[in-house]
Amino acid sequence: MATLHIGWTQHPPAAYTGGAVTVGNFDGVHRAHHQLVAVTREEARGTGGPAVVVTFDPPPLALLNPAQAKQPLTTTDDRIALLRAAGAERVVVLKTEAALLALTPEAFFEDVLLGLFEAKVVVEGYNFRFGRNRSGDTAAMRALCAGVGRRFVEVPPLLEDAEAISSSRIRSALLAGDVTAAARWLGRRYAIRGTVEAGARRGRTIGFPTANLGGVGTLLPKDGVYAVLVELDSVVYIGAANIGPNPTFGESTKKIEVHLLDFAGDLYGRSLKVEFATRLRDTRPFATIAELIAQLEHDVTLARFALEPHLA
Repeated sequence: MATLHIGWTQHPPAAYTGGAVTVGNFDGVHRAHHQLVAVTREEARGTGGPAVVVTFDPPPLALLNPAQAKQPLTTTDDRIALLRAAGAERVVVLKTEAALLALTPEAFFEDVLLGLFEAKVVVEGYNFRFGRNRSGDTAAMRALCAGVGRRFVEVPPLLEDAEAISSSRIRSALLAGDVTAAARWLGRRYAIRGTVEAGARRGRTIGFPTANLGGVGTLLPKDGVYAVLVELDSVVYIGAANIGPNPTFGESTKKIEVHLLDFAGDLYGRSLKVEFATRLRDTRPFATIAELIAQLEHDVTLARFALEPHLA
């Protein structure tokens, strides 16, 4: 498996051409995306070429309408890794440029799918849109492929509870704090990455030292306290994470505070991956420090009970 970062006018190596191609944002790389990759792999077998997944960096909407661009569910690096884990033989990240987004559907098909990748089969989801102003759809792609003797495969929606699994549905679940549903649709726990920054160090004084996570570029679940699994240098720890302000101490700034169980050491400047397992409670103020400590002890007990079996 291999990954390539190129501009849309750069020709890829021959190992990336002459196979089956699927194009999309693939934000979150959820179960429906896995289905797209699986079909692309199957179609590639009949071509003698590779299964190629083409995605974009940054997401097109970030250039077209930054005010409407939503926080992504995955970083570009994580998206690549997840696509490869899903079975993509070749992952290509096209640099998103104004000229690329200005291509008509016909020009995108001719210049990118045929010109760059020499696609013999194009595989896309039922709601695929492409070309300037998203004016091309699956019917247009089917006609373009037929016109030059290429095969087009439309993949139907992957349904759960009579609704399609999608990045938007997962994003809505996370914003509601439902990390359990998000995990079900993703096919894995939702995760964020960040670097530990200096905080108020107040947690140390009450027996619950926390790592204040900064530099997180992906969507945060709804404010609250969560049971989490924390990866540090390839070692996984049980933890409890608070997203939001700290009202007990009169703070209104939104923070990400992670308490690692069974860990002692300095975390400043280190990178953490935090996977959300279940939501424990809302963030709320406590009348006294003693009440806060009692609640934190309860949170830790719940987190340990929920997550220790996953470390066995």
